[in-house]
Amino acid sequence: MVRMLTIYSVALTCALAGILVMGASKPSSPTFDQITVHRINVVEPDGTMRMVVSNHASLPGIITHGKEQPFQRPQAGMLFYNDEASEIGGLIFGGHKNAKGEVEDSGGSLSFDKYDAKQIVQLAGVDDKEDHFSGMGVSDSLRAGESHRRVWVGRDETGSASVILMDGQGRKRMLMQVPADGIPSITFLDEQGAVTKTINAASKP
Repeated sequence: MVRMLTIYSVALTCALAGILVMGASKPSSPTFDQITVHRINVVEPDGTMRMVVSNHASLPGIITHGKEQPFQRPQAGMLFYNDEASEIGGLIFGGHKNAKGEVEDSGGSLSFDKYDAKQIVQLAGVDDKEDHFSGMGVSDSLRAGESHRRVWVGRDETGSASVILMDGQGRKRMLMQVPADGIPSITFLDEQGAVTKTINAASKP
C-alpha cells in the first residue's frame, strides 16, 4: 500500500511539474479592455523597429537604418519602418487653434515612401489657415534626393475637382478640371507652363 502511494505521489509530482514547465515556456497573452499609453513600439524579435504608434510629444524624428535624426512633426500618428528600420511611410493627423484663433496643422496624411528615398504615394486632406485641399498624389522619387510630383487627383481651395498630370521634371502638362460651376475643361501646357490648348464645354467641335 505504501509503495502504491509512493508511486502515485511521484507520478502526480511529475505531472504537476510538467504542467508548470509547459505553462512557463508559453508566453502569456494578457487581454485588456482599455489601455492608455503615450507611445507603442512594434519591434522584431531582434529589436528592429517596424512600427510606432505615438502621441505628438513622443513621435520620433526621421529614423534611417535604425538611427534617428531630430525632426519636428506637429502631429500624432503611426509611422512604418522596413526590415532595416528605415521609415517608409506613415499615418499622421493633427489640428489646433493658435493664440489668434486661427486653425493650424489641421488634417491628416497617409503616405508610403520608396526604399531609401522619398515619398511616392500620399493621400492627404488639409483644411487650415494656409491650405485647403484634399486628394491623392503620386510622385517619382530618386535615391539622389530628387522627388517630382507626377499625378494629383483631388479638390483645391476654389472647390474645383482636378486631375493634374506632370512630366518627369514635375512640370504641369495637362489639367482636367471641373470647377464649382460645373463647366469641365481640359488644358494642355508646354514646358514653360504656357497654355497651348484648352478644350471645354463651350468649345466648338
